[in-house]
Amino acid sequence: MNSSHTSGRTALVTGTSSGFGLLTAVTLAGKGYQVIATMRDLSRKNELLSQAEQAGVHKQIHLMTMDVTDSVSVQSAVASITEAYGRIDVLVNNAGFAVGGFIEEVSMEEWRRQMETNFFGLVAVTKAVLPVMREQREGLIINVSSVSGLSGFPGYGPYAASKWAVEGFSESLRQEMSPFGVRVVLVEPGSFRTPIWEKGIGGIQVNEASPYKEKLEEVLRYSRRTAETAPDPRQVADLIGRITAISAPKLRYPVGKGSRMLMIGKALLPWKMLERIIARGLKGAN
Repeated sequence: MNSSHTSGRTALVTGTSSGFGLLTAVTLAGKGYQVIATMRDLSRKNELLSQAEQAGVHKQIHLMTMDVTDSVSVQSAVASITEAYGRIDVLVNNAGFAVGGFIEEVSMEEWRRQMETNFFGLVAVTKAVLPVMREQREGLIINVSSVSGLSGFPGYGPYAASKWAVEGFSESLRQEMSPFGVRVVLVEPGSFRTPIWEKGIGGIQVNEASPYKEKLEEVLRYSRRTAETAPDPRQVADLIGRITAISAPKLRYPVGKGSRMLMIGKALLPWKMLERIIARGLKGAN
């Protein structure tokens, strides 16, 4: 889709200070969208502005504060966007982070914090945007899920739970909004070079007395190794850009080797065999 097709069209992208959100904002601006790039803390805007400047699209990036866990912040931002632009054509729900650790050892506070951002925050932003899209009788909602939304891995329980919730929510939402011309899509990345694991899994302290110590160290080694060899996250932003040009998109778009292989594996293999493959993969990180 070139810019003439998107003239006057707006895209709201959450979590744009880094990773997929940042790259998606720049990509959609390059396709002619007026991009409202939101983040919780605008002091983290510099990398986005730098990349937008390099791409020659800085005039189409409009920064806005939005904390997806704060309903007043969400409602205020969406009201401001609607007032300024009159419509919202694309919503990319990308804001999120990862809590890692073995389930017994993750505090309930951390569990709730994980769900509050990755799931309830996504629901809140979506609910705020739905009346706008419903009245327009068109719109596209892209929910950034994960390979962890397809299969739960040891040490990734909270993150996996939040992404599985996003998957079920998106299936229901797609069916509810179809009669109103609003399309709902899941993008399911495998491992890519983004800061999410440095902040989550990478920040875990191994407790020497933990009964999970050895297994957790396996997970951490696997995560570090995967991060070092992970592909460029621009693949995900490019995919999101292509989806915006599709009039009747599919529900699911796995992206990255791990995501596609896992989807095929879950469809074809017995669960016990899949478990053994995952366990071998973790041991292979030693």
